Amino acid sequence: MKKRDNKNYYLTIISKIEKVRSKNNVNWMGLLRLAFKHAPKDASKLMKRVNSEDKKISSLLHKLSSKKNLSE
Repeated sequence: MKKRDNKNYYLTIISKIEKVRSKNNVNWMGLLRLAFKHAPKDASKLMKRVNSEDKKISSLLHKLSSKKNLSE
């Protein structure tokens, strides 16, 4: 696969992921509304744990995207 074709291949996959994630984000927000409507204290505790794990993911993504780790 040529380098140009390779980039287009990845960009196509990224676009597909973006579409799926946008739909899933709508579902996620619906669950969040439902949780806070019916059990706000439990929902708050759960969101605190989710946020904590998201911070770990962000830290790992930062390591992947740092300039010293990139090579062409």
